Amino acid sequence: MTDITMEVIARVHGGRVENEDDRWGDVEAEIVLAPDLPETALAGLDDFSHAVIVFHFDMIDPEAIVTGARRPRGRADWPEVGIFAQRGSPRPNRIGVTTVEIVALEGRRLRVRGLDAIEGTPVLDIKPVMRGFEPRGDIREPDWAAEIMKDYW
Repeated sequence: MTDITMEVIARVHGGRVENEDDRWGDVEAEIVLAPDLPETALAGLDDFSHAVIVFHFDMIDPEAIVTGARRPRGRADWPEVGIFAQRGSPRPNRIGVTTVEIVALEGRRLRVRGLDAIEGTPVLDIKPVMRGFEPRGDIREPDWAAEIMKDYW
């Protein structure tokens, strides 16, 4: 394998200070651009309604990483599935991805709603949501996946 380096391009400020499993939909936070990046890196982002935020679960203990299968949220009534068949945080690279609503852009600060990352979380990338990149056709998922998201937002 080749080593890959990534730079933190921003940090999450505001929102929650502790991780919780549900009710992220109304949480507002700011994504503050790193000082070494120009403010113009965010120019035009406020023309979009939503953005995809790629972030690092930096608070996950590396010893807790799962590389095989587990039951989502540890629930015995849900099937054991591989870590890549779920969205849990203790993943091999501890990378999270969330689509958020853009609330405002003010200089180096992007205000968003629905980001399930806590205060101080390192942001690795920001991408505008464009219909052309969204799934084509129907989305299929198992029943447990729909149930896990019931109260998430």
